[in-house]
Amino acid sequence: MTLIPFVKATACGNDFLIIEGMHAPADMVAFTRRICDRHNGVGADGVEWLFPAQDADIRARLLNADGSEAEISGNGTRCVAAFLCSERGQREQIKVRTGAGVKTCALTTREQTLFEFETEMGEPQLGEEFPIKVAFGEVRGTPVSMGNPHFVLFRDEFTPGWQGDAAEIGRHHDFKHGINVELVRVRDRQNLEVRFYERGVGETQSSGTGSCAAAVAAMFAHKTISPVTVHAPGGKQQVRWDGQVFLRGPARIVCRGEFLA
Repeated sequence: MTLIPFVKATACGNDFLIIEGMHAPADMVAFTRRICDRHNGVGADGVEWLFPAQDADIRARLLNADGSEAEISGNGTRCVAAFLCSERGQREQIKVRTGAGVKTCALTTREQTLFEFETEMGEPQLGEEFPIKVAFGEVRGTPVSMGNPHFVLFRDEFTPGWQGDAAEIGRHHDFKHGINVELVRVRDRQNLEVRFYERGVGETQSSGTGSCAAAVAAMFAHKTISPVTVHAPGGKQQVRWDGQVFLRGPARIVCRGEFLA
């Protein structure tokens, strides 16, 4: 029996377990599934496994709740930065190496276990809007990469059962490795309301890269102007696009404990 220490953190309800890589069991995938289970484990959208990095303060390897690996989570990266500030001493900037490159999180405010960061998310890659055919009809969306893939669809409202529709879109054969899906309602020129359905997780209360993708797609379509506030069930974040995309939002340390491997 092995006790593995963890810290749980949340960014707008998008929750992660943060575990030092030195404690990783032989089968990280199976362990991640167990500890992320919301009924038989601690419960989380994923685990940020931390390892040393030569070109950053830390390297974060993200495994989703189903054990699949993701390139990056904007909210997860912010949770890692909050963990480092909490555990290793506060600093003004934290560099996190992710599967999508090194991301710099600049600390803007702190109040005990609640932190706010603005993170450099890099340059987005956008494609032209295109249609796909699914069981419930044809839908049109805009592909956006924030180092991980997104498909952004604009809606006048969020209809009941949207999660099933988003799940079908996310596993469509056009997306060989799956895709994160954002349903977006434009409130006004600087406010969006978004629902997220993420690869390897399902519906989430928020998404950092998803918020960026939604805002970038809306700005690209001239529906909004920078900066854009993204409102999600878990809270709000601000996205500005000035060459690079910058994401500002909170991260909170929730608890710490030990889990049986």
